[in-house]
Amino acid sequence: MAQQGGSPEAGDGKMIPYGRHIIDDEDIAEVVRVLRSDWLTTGPAVQEFEKRISEYTGAAHAVAVSSGTAALHAAMHALEIGPGDEVIVPPITFAASANCVVYMGGTPVFADVDPNTLLIDPAEVEKKITPATKAVVAVDYAGQTCDYDKLKDICEKHGATLVGDCCHALGARDEHGRMAGTMADISILSFHPVKHITTGEGGMTLTENPVLAERMRIFRNHGINLDASARSKKCTWVYEMQDLGYNYRITDIQCALGTSQLRKLDGFLKKRRELAALYDNIFAGEQEIEPLRVRDGVEHAYHLYVVRVPARKREKVFEKMRADGVGVNVHYIPVHYHPYYRKTFNTGEELCPAAESAYEKLLTLPLHPAMKPEDIDYICDRLKQSLKDS
Repeated sequence: MAQQGGSPEAGDGKMIPYGRHIIDDEDIAEVVRVLRSDWLTTGPAVQEFEKRISEYTGAAHAVAVSSGTAALHAAMHALEIGPGDEVIVPPITFAASANCVVYMGGTPVFADVDPNTLLIDPAEVEKKITPATKAVVAVDYAGQTCDYDKLKDICEKHGATLVGDCCHALGARDEHGRMAGTMADISILSFHPVKHITTGEGGMTLTENPVLAERMRIFRNHGINLDASARSKKCTWVYEMQDLGYNYRITDIQCALGTSQLRKLDGFLKKRRELAALYDNIFAGEQEIEPLRVRDGVEHAYHLYVVRVPARKREKVFEKMRADGVGVNVHYIPVHYHPYYRKTFNTGEELCPAAESAYEKLLTLPLHPAMKPEDIDYICDRLKQSLKDS
């Protein structure tokens, strides 16, 4: 079975990337099957992928779209976010978690994170809630679930809707055994190549609410109530544009890959957890390397393996490890630091002290299922040496 995206041998002069996909012959065969079929987009492979993700997560409704960002945008549309509405988001996340609010004319409000996990802090959410707060976006940073029980209580008390950005956490479970993607009013998945499974680019929304699901289905198709597949089944050319939507459709080609990848997800997760445990064991007792804390009882999905190193050494360590072929990264620059947010929403330093302090120390180490234990040994050796030399 041919594999693509495998890790290089430790220390052989090639770069070990922080994340990477694995594509095998089964995946390729599924894509070829669709290429030879009558449907390349908005066809049965899309519906099959949605069904399989629903079954895997336990979510009642799944709506596949062209990216995780499109899924976030669809969620904000379904919730009718608009001018004058505030949506609370954490600063340690990819910019799309906040951008989706801006797309709708709303205002993102940044609530600080727990300094140990970098997950949004429910106490900080409560501080930032106002009568204008319409929703809260919780990000399952690095692959562990947020405290959805506390967040849900806060949202219900203030009449806000809870959105779970679970793009890092497919396959994770919380302390009660609940699957990521089922604990918020709307949850978001991403299938970018560095995520747990990939469709190339792609995303999905999950919800228990059929009304929200239908709004998102229409939104992904220009605001039109019937897509080509549905019109074919009804033997009609008639459709109605009921709202202003976007072309956020995903193809059958991509969804065939996604369904094939999903069959391997549990194996990918097992490998990620094994590799993370190797990191944990090596770093136990290290004074200058501090992994993020995992919440008690959580079954982590380990999209990312993030450590904190001394802020004064981080830049040099980053450069030295890259020079040694280790593709370290930093996740993330706080969203409120970006020039657009500074200019548009007057954000900046001292807005979220815990996130800002953590950012100065963050370092993401490579973690993906094609890696081997010897890769972990090499990465850890290089990190320790880089700290010593910095």
